[in-house]
Amino acid sequence: MVELPQLASEKKETEIGSHFVSNYPPFSVWSAEHVAEVEDKLDAGPFPDTPLGLYMHIPFCRKRCRFCYFRVFTDKNASEVDVYMDALAREVDFYHGRQGLAGRQFEFVYFGGGTPSFLSSQQLLRLIERINQKWTWDAAREVTFECEPGTLKHSKLKTIKEIGVTRLSLGVEHFDDEILELNGRAHKSPEVFQAYEWARDVGFPQINIDLIAGMVGETEDKWKMAVDKALAMEPDCVTIYQMEMPHNTVISRESKSDGKPVPIADWPTKQRWTNYAFEQFIAQGYEVSSAYTLVKPSKHSGFVYRDSLWHGADLIGTGVASFGHFQGMHYQNLDGWDDYVGRLQEGRSPINRALPISPRQQLIREMILQLKTGKIDAGYFRDKFGEEIAQVFAEPFASLQDDGYAEIEGDRIALTRAGLLNVDPLLHRFFEDAYRDIRYT
Repeated sequence: MVELPQLASEKKETEIGSHFVSNYPPFSVWSAEHVAEVEDKLDAGPFPDTPLGLYMHIPFCRKRCRFCYFRVFTDKNASEVDVYMDALAREVDFYHGRQGLAGRQFEFVYFGGGTPSFLSSQQLLRLIERINQKWTWDAAREVTFECEPGTLKHSKLKTIKEIGVTRLSLGVEHFDDEILELNGRAHKSPEVFQAYEWARDVGFPQINIDLIAGMVGETEDKWKMAVDKALAMEPDCVTIYQMEMPHNTVISRESKSDGKPVPIADWPTKQRWTNYAFEQFIAQGYEVSSAYTLVKPSKHSGFVYRDSLWHGADLIGTGVASFGHFQGMHYQNLDGWDDYVGRLQEGRSPINRALPISPRQQLIREMILQLKTGKIDAGYFRDKFGEEIAQVFAEPFASLQDDGYAEIEGDRIALTRAGLLNVDPLLHRFFEDAYRDIRYT
């Protein structure tokens, strides 16, 4: 097994608070005072050389997982779902005709949640019909759709494929029914296998399954069983997250109320379990694509959504609480149901906070996100930003090497396996001083 050194500055226990780095600068410094600047960017341009993507947040779930920190709703009836879907379609319409998007096509589309597969086939078709009045994604190289196995039927999967979905992502998380129940998942393992069989029969070009290392109730034997079952399914790619405990999860709230530690494995254990999974998949011909993903090369041509975003693409984020990025502007929508729906029913934008980022911050953002793939090319940053990252960030790169987390040879900067499995806390070494101690809480 690969030896995994630990960060001296990081505690080993899993504590309450966000660990995962998904953007830069941190969300907590975004503010309402910059919203008008997003509107200005949208009305400037056009920007034909920048890839464009669309994210649609479907915030409905059958039940809330005890580890979930996303904006989701479990108490909405069919008529309320229809109200939201109308608001979502209005928001997508809102971007049509903006000068910054003139003549541009969506290169990638992502249905995220929540649970997009919570929608009925009829609701999904109505949404697409409404959007298609002004937009299409015929030119998209990738359309991803997240699914909870227990919400699927063969007929619904056919509908999902008919609307152009090329990549199906199944939120499996585990195969042990007791662990699934302890963590509040709505599905059981038989639904996983049935949904996967239907999805293969329908013929999606790519199918991903998600696993989580370190869920409540996890043991060595149960984790190895989960990895074995995932391997037997032969997915085109597998995504493995290490369980964390942001402040707004049910588990975190209960732990704070009881004054007890969160009941999940420590970081060294989760890293060891994730490393075990990596080695098992690699032995079966999979290749490491990022700190979280392994892919079967013969069935997987890449992640358009991920790689485009991590190289500076524009993303139109739609839906309650969703995030977007447009021409150097971060933004986020209103995160309350009534506020979001009401704003769109009034014909106004639901954007609630934003942050313009400097060229240096754009460089840091792309650099730290690309590091999550395990390797970066200094030549890319030289060509795009005119910066020599090995010199500008000499100190943090040297510290990664000294700690056994990275290897540098010419323009190639690669993380070791230990660096890859520790990647999120390592990224703070590259943050500007003002943001270095800010976590994604």
